Amino acid sequence: MNLRHLVCFALLGTAAFSAHANSTGKTDWTTPAEAAQFRTTPSYADTVAYLQRLQRAAPGIIRLETFGSTPEGRPMTVVIASGDGTFDPAAARAAHKPVVLVQAGIHPGEIEGKDAGLMLLRDIAITKKYPHVLDRVVLVFIPVFSVDGHENSSPYHRINQNGPDRMGFRGQSQYLNLNRDYIKADAPEMLAWLKLWQKWLPDFLIDVHTTDGADYQYDLTWYTEDPHKLDPAVSDWQHDAIVNRAMPAYEKRGHLGSVYLEFKDGTDPRKGIVNFGSGPRFSTGYAALQNRPALLIETHMLKPYANRVHAVYDLVELMLEQVNRDPNALLAATTKADADTIARAGETNASVPITFKADPASAPYTLKGFAFTLTHSDISNSEWIHYDPSQPKTYTIPNWNGLLPDISITPPAAYVVPRQWTQIIDKLDAHGITYRRTSAPVTIHATGYQLDDPRWADKSFEGHLMLRDFKLQTVPRDVTLPAGSVIVPMNQRAANVAINLLEPQAPDSLLQWGFLNATFEAKEYGEPRVLEKLAREMMAKDPALKTAFEQKLHDDPAFAGNSYARLHWFFLRSPWYAAQQVGDYPVLRLNAAQLKNLSTAASAAHP
Repeated sequence: MNLRHLVCFALLGTAAFSAHANSTGKTDWTTPAEAAQFRTTPSYADTVAYLQRLQRAAPGIIRLETFGSTPEGRPMTVVIASGDGTFDPAAARAAHKPVVLVQAGIHPGEIEGKDAGLMLLRDIAITKKYPHVLDRVVLVFIPVFSVDGHENSSPYHRINQNGPDRMGFRGQSQYLNLNRDYIKADAPEMLAWLKLWQKWLPDFLIDVHTTDGADYQYDLTWYTEDPHKLDPAVSDWQHDAIVNRAMPAYEKRGHLGSVYLEFKDGTDPRKGIVNFGSGPRFSTGYAALQNRPALLIETHMLKPYANRVHAVYDLVELMLEQVNRDPNALLAATTKADADTIARAGETNASVPITFKADPASAPYTLKGFAFTLTHSDISNSEWIHYDPSQPKTYTIPNWNGLLPDISITPPAAYVVPRQWTQIIDKLDAHGITYRRTSAPVTIHATGYQLDDPRWADKSFEGHLMLRDFKLQTVPRDVTLPAGSVIVPMNQRAANVAINLLEPQAPDSLLQWGFLNATFEAKEYGEPRVLEKLAREMMAKDPALKTAFEQKLHDDPAFAGNSYARLHWFFLRSPWYAAQQVGDYPVLRLNAAQLKNLSTAASAAHP
């Protein structure tokens, strides 16, 4: 905790921490966390009650709304704050005010953002410490994203963390981690968030967390998506606003901040830091697909809770200051990024990366850490690191945070999803993807994917058995689409979301999350007595096939010893198996000419 905060606590004193009014009759706006001297964090009911008091006291600045319901039936609260009562998206756009979405408690054991937000809203609307910070910006604030997880509190949920006394649970009540759910969108809370996102279409996202990991001097670390994942205009704004402006001002307030510290080897920080591997399942990765800058805040779990709350308070306030000072710069960046994405649809040589790899080049990084020792552990039979916080120490370490594009695709003019694949269409709806439906059955020529040799993970992750590997080849297809099939044009601002949902190789595609596992399942099979006859007929007609079978017997003893596998080998190469279309990926790709031919069969744009 810095000196300014210690002085504030001394001035407040314990006598000031009353619920509503002090002895002079003046309203006491001490937040619940401040009243407890940051030993505890308030319940959801107490949090909402405090926000309701703020709304009643400053109705022209603060408005509370409900934007969803949790699986356990709790309302999800969002706060809209504006210097002049701009409380709806249309009004914000008409006034050319950027929208900043700040969210806390997606992992509700990491709850600094909630308590910092209560304090900051008070100091904007009531004490007028920052009376003009929302003059030209609209703040959308989610105090607790995972409300059920927040209420499932315990002293034993965050073993690595120093307070508060009780902490929420990382998963929501269905045991889903919301910060792995952005693109697959399983949780009711995430479906509600996506509707809120589409309603407001924020220009900047701030997501507040607490880190696990090593010990070091910093009270806060931060992460932004790699420039290769962003439109250049968005990347440039992000770097200037955060790196050049907000972080230097943050440190002038007595804090110490660093880029996110994902150590290559947790037992030896000297080996350097790497990129933690964000993607569309995470908040900042999803924002990147939406052409929006995003800031991940990670306070340091070992610093006192009061210190962590004030760290968030100061950095969020400084980011709001930066946006408020020059709102047009942010609006210009997001507007250009959206326009570039829409215009890209007509470019036959466009390349969109869908996977990324580590840049082999590193840069030196100055780490403000602590002295440490390594001892061998007889329990784990590995090295056990011991930090000494009484001995600050600076290290120069390699930084491998940079990423490079790996697999890239050329976007089609449009994707086509046959009507029967409702699980795909439902996800398009959840993400607000624009599409049209065909009005009558139609046969089209398009490009498809053939997928073979699937391999799944050996255990569940976030409720899914994910597809880990497969072989892919591009194939031409003639397909008859039923009426009501979906055409997804790429000349839309959310095209990158559609690409990452529908391209099989995208790491968070619906295929890789296991939504389409049935495409790999044969539904018909051959009786051994029938396959015996089929095998003889096939070898008689195709001597090369007979030679291949004999070679397989020679090379694969397990195959040779399995009578059904030997017969099934022939079935897999027969027209009876081919007719089942196993591995026939249902999503098709259209070029511009194919889209034009199909357009006459499509109805008006889907709402």
